[in-house]
Amino acid sequence: MAYIYKKGKKWAFRAYMGTDPITGKEIKKSKSGFLTQKDAKLAAALFERQFHNGEYIEPLKITFETMCKDWLKHYESQGSKVSSIRARRIALDRVIDDLGQIPIQKITKKAYQDTIDKLANTFSSNYISSIHSSTNMVFVYAQENKLIKEIPTKGIKLPKKKKTVSDLEQGNEIHEKFLEKEELEEFLTITKNDGLEGDLLAFTMLAYTGLRIGEMIALKWSDIDFDEHTLRVIKTYYNPTNNKLKYTLLTPKTEGSIRTITIDPLLVAMLTQHKQQQEKIIKDNKPFYKDNDFIFSTNEGYPKTIKHLSIRMQRLLKKTSIQKQVTPHSFRHTHTSLLIEANVHIKEIQERLGHSDINTTMDIYAHMTKNIKKEASNKFSNLMKDLSKNLID
Repeated sequence: MAYIYKKGKKWAFRAYMGTDPITGKEIKKSKSGFLTQKDAKLAAALFERQFHNGEYIEPLKITFETMCKDWLKHYESQGSKVSSIRARRIALDRVIDDLGQIPIQKITKKAYQDTIDKLANTFSSNYISSIHSSTNMVFVYAQENKLIKEIPTKGIKLPKKKKTVSDLEQGNEIHEKFLEKEELEEFLTITKNDGLEGDLLAFTMLAYTGLRIGEMIALKWSDIDFDEHTLRVIKTYYNPTNNKLKYTLLTPKTEGSIRTITIDPLLVAMLTQHKQQQEKIIKDNKPFYKDNDFIFSTNEGYPKTIKHLSIRMQRLLKKTSIQKQVTPHSFRHTHTSLLIEANVHIKEIQERLGHSDINTTMDIYAHMTKNIKKEASNKFSNLMKDLSKNLID
């Protein structure tokens, strides 16, 4: 039962809620500044009800930035991958720039929505979703630890960028995420003629398997079955500093990313040839070569970095007529589009690419190639040929 009393010209209450079983100290709450005795009684009753129902949240001044740091430690303790921790930290930094110094209990849904809307002017819709996902985890963690009552990220509307008439008129071909078959042929031909050591195998591997570049760099000879013509994906390469000595091998992105796929006879032949060349390099550099069984290795035996392959790729792209913003990941989308063009079932594509979520595959499926669009148009024209010839003199 709370004790109501006068304090100067205003009213206050003091409530005793028993003894803390852990510390042995009395649990009490005092609050003053009420204009009337009735206000003090109502506030005391509300406190007692919330306390007994487990709904009471002690007012704290913990900032959002401090809460993020605490959550990241917890996230790391759960065995999260180094790459995931880094990605979450970077995403949260975007929100910390805006809300970092505000006490977490004072961050409203409106304040968070404003922050997300502002970030949407700079970042893509996919990245905004990633930022929101990380931030939501922090607030859920705070609520689970009874630091906040409500989660301000709940029910937020994530902005979607709409194309303007100008965008549609200009087209978005330059922003396509994959190469057409003819473009891939041009790139690989240039690579064969002008590429440096290992370039042709690396980029053919990406285009013919759809591997993520980190999955490809992590490949070891023990992952290749030359008799069965298969390749297994059980790890991925992580090296945010691009220092060849400071790499880490992690488990793949998702459970679905662990897979064994069949590879083309061309790749088997190229891998066989590459193995012979590598054995000679190992022999010539034996005192210095660190043999960890990597397929795509430097002359010292370390796995090649993603930056190294990206620079090699840009060098070759400049020699082509391709006018697209191509990255190593573009070959993964290229592989997907070519599988679609070859009428491979969507489920088989999902399994080959290691997409745990069918929606990921379907998103790429939506980016149909020009050849498929043209074929659809031709099929329609042939279907309507008899009717069409009667419509024009």
